[in-house]
Amino acid sequence: MNDRIVAGVDGSAEGLAAAHWAAREALLRGVPLHLVHAEEWSSPRSLAVPTSEVRRHWAQALLTETADELRARHPELDVHVRSFDGRPAAELSGMAAGSDMIVLGSRGLGTVTGFILGSVGMAVIQATVRPVVMVRANEAAVLHPDGRHGARELLVGVDTSRPCEALLAFAFEEAARRACALHILHNWSLPPLVGYGAAYDPRVHAQLEVSADASLRDVLAPWQDKYPDVGVIARASVGHAATELIRMGSGADLIVVGRRIRRSSVGAHIGPVAHAVLHHAKAPVAVIAHE
Repeated sequence: MNDRIVAGVDGSAEGLAAAHWAAREALLRGVPLHLVHAEEWSSPRSLAVPTSEVRRHWAQALLTETADELRARHPELDVHVRSFDGRPAAELSGMAAGSDMIVLGSRGLGTVTGFILGSVGMAVIQATVRPVVMVRANEAAVLHPDGRHGARELLVGVDTSRPCEALLAFAFEEAARRACALHILHNWSLPPLVGYGAAYDPRVHAQLEVSADASLRDVLAPWQDKYPDVGVIARASVGHAATELIRMGSGADLIVVGRRIRRSSVGAHIGPVAHAVLHHAKAPVAVIAHE
C-alpha cells in the first residue's frame, strides 16, 4: 500500500469539498494528506495571461489557505502542499500513481483559474489504476461534528459475471475502517424473449432470480469470512445498475463503482454505469479500476 491521500484543489467549492473529504479519509487511514494544485495557463491572444510569478503566488496562497483551514479543523492531520505548472490531468495522474487514492471535485471553474474540470476528472480516472473519488459540494461533503466521515452505509455495485475482487476489496476495507454497513447491489437483465407477451414465464423469472442470488452469495462469501464485523446487505434484482445505484445512493456516504482497465488507447475507458453514476449521484463516488 501507498501511504498518502492526494486531493486536487482549484479554489472552487467542489475543490474545497474534495479537500475536506480527503482530510477525513487521511485521518481514517492514518496517512498524510497532499494538497495539489495544477494548471496549464492559456488564453486567446487578445487576453493577457498572468505572469508566472503571479500564477505561482496565487497557487501558493490557495494551497496555504486550504491547508491552514484543514489543520485548524484537524490539528492532528499531516498536510503537505504542492503546485504544478503543466497539464492538469497528467500531473494529477502522476501524483495518484504513488498514493492510496486521489480525491477531486466533481465540477470545476472552467476558466484559466481552475483545473478540476469534468474532462480533467474523467481523464484522471482513465489514466490511473489507483482509486479516484469524486466529491460534489453538497450536503454529502458537509463537515461532521466530530470531524470524521458520516455513519451512513456504503453502497457498491458489482457485476458477478466479471472479476470484482478489487472492487470488493476496497469496499469491504473501507466499510471496516468506518465501522458501517455495506450495501451490495447486483443488477441483472432478463433474456430478451422472457418479457414479451405469451413468452413471459414467471417460473423462468423466478429461476433466474434464484440463480442471481446464489451467484452473488458465492462471490461475497470469502469477503464476509475475511471481514466478519462488516454488516452486509446484499441484493440481486432486475433493473438497470446505474439507475438503481443513483436512486439508492441518495442515502449513502459513498458509492463505489468499478471500471475495467483497457489496454487499448482507442475508445472510452469508463463504462456506462460508472459514467452515469459519476454524473448524476449526489454522494461521493469512488471509481475502482479492475481487470
